[in-house]
Amino acid sequence: MPHDSTPAAPSATPVRRTTLAAQVVEQIRSRLLTGTFPPGSQLGEAELAESLGVSRGPVREALARLVHEGLLLSEPHRGVFVPLLGEADVLDIYYAREALEAAAFRRVITAPRPPGLLSALDETVDELARATRTGDWSKVADLDVRFHSLVIEAAGSPRLRRMFDTVIAETRLCLNLQADADPARLDLVDEHRELARLIAGDDVAAALATLAQHFEEATVTVRNRLRAVRR
Repeated sequence: MPHDSTPAAPSATPVRRTTLAAQVVEQIRSRLLTGTFPPGSQLGEAELAESLGVSRGPVREALARLVHEGLLLSEPHRGVFVPLLGEADVLDIYYAREALEAAAFRRVITAPRPPGLLSALDETVDELARATRTGDWSKVADLDVRFHSLVIEAAGSPRLRRMFDTVIAETRLCLNLQADADPARLDLVDEHRELARLIAGDDVAAALATLAQHFEEATVTVRNRLRAVRR
């Protein structure tokens, strides 16, 4: 019986394609998280399309996706707005964050740490300390997010990561309300250094208790700042 001499087709490498709407989503999300669009402001399709150099179709699709993610609010017969987050939102955001991050902490501490995680956490805390000393509060916020993102990423759960991405974006929306408020808590560096130390150890209960305390203090701080901003 003759052998089939046709060579096997090489395995195809998946091609990653980014749709125009996805690019528009990232552009608008970036502006939301950096405070370009103030809380309570309305986002118009026509104005966004013109500023981004695209048609209104991708903008409409992007706005719908961001509404679904909770980063924008759609009001019937009025339009799409940047949400004004209140104290109840702050409580819920940090409640969700604690649930997600506690799961990540538990998995990371009870399993072999990914290579480079502990050094990356220590380096982030060192950068956080430098940014705090120089009063670069925008960088402090970025480094705070980086620290927690490193732990989430180390847990190795794509679904946990997706949920975290949404709730951390809402956290940044809260922080955008505080641009002119008091600077970050001065004990933020010590708290993150202690969290890094506990992640390097094996005491899950201590790590989760410290994480809970960290979020409790963050919640009080954010709520107080919201009250100060809205006086």
